[in-house]
Amino acid sequence: MLYPMAAIVLLTLIIALFTISVRFASVRQGDVKARYFKLMQGQEVPELVAKTSRSFNNQFEVPILFYTVATLYIALDLESTLALTLAWGFVGLRVVHAFIHLTYNHVLHRLLAFVGAFACVIGLWINLLLQYQA
Repeated sequence: MLYPMAAIVLLTLIIALFTISVRFASVRQGDVKARYFKLMQGQEVPELVAKTSRSFNNQFEVPILFYTVATLYIALDLESTLALTLAWGFVGLRVVHAFIHLTYNHVLHRLLAFVGAFACVIGLWINLLLQYQA
């Protein structure tokens, strides 16, 4: 479980760095005033600025459920091939979701990646509950 968790952290880092670079470029090019980022309001921003910001924020929503369940697998010393498969499935689908969101942003494609990743997390929780015996 540690490596899938690390992969999600890496994905978050990559999106964070991309978001920062897009924000700096938008200010440097005069598309956004620096003070906009104080409260994230006050003017319209280019689509890429909005997409990268939202994609970064997305990394702190459903992935929290993943971090929690993966940490429980580690803490409870539970091993499961199914759980590891679901964890890597979650990682792969989150990468696909982020790629779609940050590139062509087709809503249906993004939704399918989201639902698949969410199903992996729910599967991890169900598997954990079935495996754990207090």
